Amino acid sequence: MTQRHAQQRIVSAYFPDLSMDRWRRITAQQRTLPGDDVPVVLAQQGSHGPIIYALSTAARARGITQGARVVDVQAIHPDLHVEQADVQGDQALLTQVAHWARRWCPWTVRDGTDGIVMDVTGAAHLFGGEPALLRDMGVRFKMQGLTARLAIAPTRGAAQMLARYGKASTICGVDESAAHLAPLPAAALRIDADTIRLLQRLGLKTIGALDAVPRVAMMRRFGKMTEDRNPLILLDRALGRSADPLNAPADAQRWLVRARLPEPVIDPIPHLNALADDLCAQLAKAEQGARLLRLTIYRVDGEWRSRDVATASASRDAAHMLRLLTGKLDGIDPGFGFDLLTLEALRVEPLSQHQDRLDGSRDTSADVAALLDRLTARLGPEKITWSAWCESHLPERVEHTRPALSHGPADAPVLSRDRPLRLLAPPEEITVLYAVPEGPPARFRWRRVAYLTARHEGPERIAPEWWRDRPGTRLRDYYKIEVTDGRRFWIYREGILGDGRGDAPRWFLHGVFE
Repeated sequence: MTQRHAQQRIVSAYFPDLSMDRWRRITAQQRTLPGDDVPVVLAQQGSHGPIIYALSTAARARGITQGARVVDVQAIHPDLHVEQADVQGDQALLTQVAHWARRWCPWTVRDGTDGIVMDVTGAAHLFGGEPALLRDMGVRFKMQGLTARLAIAPTRGAAQMLARYGKASTICGVDESAAHLAPLPAAALRIDADTIRLLQRLGLKTIGALDAVPRVAMMRRFGKMTEDRNPLILLDRALGRSADPLNAPADAQRWLVRARLPEPVIDPIPHLNALADDLCAQLAKAEQGARLLRLTIYRVDGEWRSRDVATASASRDAAHMLRLLTGKLDGIDPGFGFDLLTLEALRVEPLSQHQDRLDGSRDTSADVAALLDRLTARLGPEKITWSAWCESHLPERVEHTRPALSHGPADAPVLSRDRPLRLLAPPEEITVLYAVPEGPPARFRWRRVAYLTARHEGPERIAPEWWRDRPGTRLRDYYKIEVTDGRRFWIYREGILGDGRGDAPRWFLHGVFE
């Protein structure tokens, strides 16, 4: 064992009830939780219906297992309380916990879907030793509403195995790995089920039994397995015989500037200019531009208020940021005053340094983006929208709107046929006074006015979208109608006689040609 491995100290934190702990913490803020004697499970969609993803202590005591179908368990336990699992939210929480755990050491990383690993080499003495460090971790995880099993060992593999299968808060010395791991089951290596069954058939049910077998004979059987599935390679890493480095991701960079005031003030506007300049200077050094800004004021009574503004494109123009923020401060309540302001760029995008045009002209695209920013900040994101396009046979489904700040403008689709610029939403039903059989209406009434057809073009048949429309939806025959006074309409007949999908066809006016 090398000197580096001998000095390394790794902590593994295992959260056996991560999903249930998170659900309880969130639900308790909204409503009363079920009693402790009520079996509660979190379900996710499976190939044959919902299956159990996580379960409470009461559900586990009744013999309910993870992966069982919810309908089968409900047949046995009618009082089963089922909630929807949020797998992505659980993993996002685990990522946050991994970064939050850097209060104890600078090297932390997620460990699968239910734990984190921390390299506390040289850091335990800052907390009074390893036993005091584990106690502090357990208390702080509990304060966050998380149930944690902790273990410390010379290698990552040993710490992971002891946290999941060993005694609570196990502290494994530098030369004690083999003794601590020997009684643990072979499943502690976190290998697949097929390899576990193979080891059991060979009589190798514990880590000690596997380690006692001659290596040459075993390597012939497992030599073709990948490193993450080979039990011998995993065992060597756990015992420190081969390297298993901990590659912790870097901390996410925060683009944040602060202004601490010597005494409370009421108006934040005089201090925004300096905040915007400092933030833009930070962004310029990294060639980044802000897309989402948050201004927060911290009042002297302990409360805080924040305002968010978004930009249509990446920006580090301090004057533009100042205009956006000034328009959002009308309804903010300063209370008895505030003595701290922060301005943070929550979302950034690459923005290279660029030189203005030599002729002194302005970039029109930047002017449009700035206009969108100001209108959205004043009117709201749901008021300022772009037109978006999607492929559909039905004209009313071709175009929809989306917020201008979150999506750019989409190019209009190339239409093979002329369409009216103005469509009625929804199409308005008309009364046909006389119609040519299987043809256009010769005379019709729309909005209490009768019209006489002078000429027409069509029909253009549009069939229902079978993958989206309900069964029984009727096809449409569109006609371009020009009436005697020169106006042109876009009219369609819904259905045809004898199609077996309704009574007589109905007529609708869908658009007006300019």
